[in-house]
Amino acid sequence: QVQLGESGGGSVQTGGSLRLSCAASGFTYGRSCVKWFRQAPGKEREGVAYIYTGSGYTYYTDSVKGRFTISLDIAKNMVYLQMSSLKPEDTAMYVCTAKKTPYISLCDGGWSSYSYRGQGTQVTVSS
Repeated sequence: QVQLGESGGGSVQTGGSLRLSCAASGFTYGRSCVKWFRQAPGKEREGVAYIYTGSGYTYYTDSVKGRFTISLDIAKNMVYLQMSSLKPEDTAMYVCTAKKTPYISLCDGGWSSYSYRGQGTQVTVSS
């Protein structure tokens, strides 16, 4: 049974940092898309960043470029989302998702295309 588990969320002030972790069990991150989504109350869910583990290619949505970094520790089977210079608008539930695929182009897919999803971790940034 595949499970993804997020940790590292919390409450910080504007300008602070957090590192989210996504641990996988029953699933190895080789040749996979791993994507972080977030959803704030009353707002649409959005893809924040992804990594294609086959090549290490990463993608960030414009609003987090230069502030967030997604990375993979293949030995630990962990994916991280380092978030810096946090803003109140980053406040949301962050969910880690993953899917196996040989095609990096499929990493651009939306929420419904990701087979495996965690429960999420809350990030709250206060001004």
